[in-house]
Amino acid sequence: MKTLVNVARYHLVDRITYVALPWVILAFSFLINLAIAAMAPPQPGGMYTGGLVTIYVFLLICGVLSMTRELPFGLMLGVSRRGYYLGTALLVLALGVVYGLALTVLQALERASGGWGFSLHYFRVPWIMDGPWYQTWVTSFVLLVLFFLYGMWYGLAYRRWGLVGLTTFVVAQMLVALAVVAVVTLTHHWTAFGHFFTTVQAPALTGVLAALTIALGLGGFTTMRRVTI
Repeated sequence: MKTLVNVARYHLVDRITYVALPWVILAFSFLINLAIAAMAPPQPGGMYTGGLVTIYVFLLICGVLSMTRELPFGLMLGVSRRGYYLGTALLVLALGVVYGLALTVLQALERASGGWGFSLHYFRVPWIMDGPWYQTWVTSFVLLVLFFLYGMWYGLAYRRWGLVGLTTFVVAQMLVALAVVAVVTLTHHWTAFGHFFTTVQAPALTGVLAALTIALGLGGFTTMRRVTI
């Protein structure tokens, strides 16, 4: 356990990337959306934006960096591949808990202020992050961890197979997505497909995302064992 904590602390030496930049970028996005909401005419039900995705995308980038820029030196310090991966995963879980709670608090402030005075729903995402505070916290946590682990797997794919392998990795995912689209189209199940995603309860969807997160973590761990530096 001490090794895992040390790996997490090793990453946090770069506090700008892991602690400061996610919130600086989120704040910048929020202020832009707030300015737009202040200038735009009032809308029924308020103004919803997709700006919150910025923090998730940046954590994906952090995941990539943790397995590309920082991995070689980490292994040079004598940390095993297994220890490095699990230590990074420990950092991800800690950041997910803290950042998820912070997003929950911001959403509560947004509700209390009537959308920051301009009916802006920046931290409220319809259907998935629009319920009780604990549901928002759990969903935020799962999404933050999911994006970070997904980025880690991308970084490991590049480390393991290079640019050609990374391209193959991306193309393979695109082919899977196209296969799903083709199956749904050929079986004429788009109505049922849309019905599922519009009627399933948010906790159930969070459970599906959590299962996907575990799958990503296991996939990255398997790839990590074969990475060469």
